[in-house]
Amino acid sequence: MRVFESFAELQPLVGQELATSDWILIDQARIQRFADATDDQQWIHTDPPRAAAGPFGTPIAHGFLTLSLLPIFFETGFRIAQTRMGLNYGLNKVRFPAPVPVGSRLRGRFKLLAFEALEAGVQLTVEVTVEREGQAKPVCVAESLTRQYA
Repeated sequence: MRVFESFAELQPLVGQELATSDWILIDQARIQRFADATDDQQWIHTDPPRAAAGPFGTPIAHGFLTLSLLPIFFETGFRIAQTRMGLNYGLNKVRFPAPVPVGSRLRGRFKLLAFEALEAGVQLTVEVTVEREGQAKPVCVAESLTRQYA
C-alpha cells in the first residue's frame, strides 16, 4: 500500500499511476453471495454445470460484482494519511472489456486523472483499471470520483 501524507502530495501526480492494490480471488462462493444480494441469478454466473457448456466454459462474475470491488482495491492500494473521511462521489465511465471467469484473481491499478481542491478536502478523479492475473486485457475500467476530507 502506498501512503500519501497529505493532499498536497497528490496534486503534482495528475496523469500518473498512484498505486496497485492487492489481489482478490473471485471464487464461486463470492459470485453466489453477490447474486443472492442483488437477485441476479443469471445462469452464466450461478449454474456451474450449465455455464460449463456456455460461451466461456465456466461461470463468470457479474460485471457489477467486479465494479463493487473498487472499495477494497482502494483500501489496499493507497491512502492519504490526513484524511478523516472519504466518500464515493460517483463514476464518470465504466466499461467491462473482458469477462472474469470463476477462479480469477483481480487487482486494481490507479491513475490520478484530476485533482480538485474543496473547502475541507479534495475531489479526486481516479481511473481504476481492474486487471485479471495473467491476462493483458483489463476486465473493468472505471473513472471513480472520491471526496476526501481532512
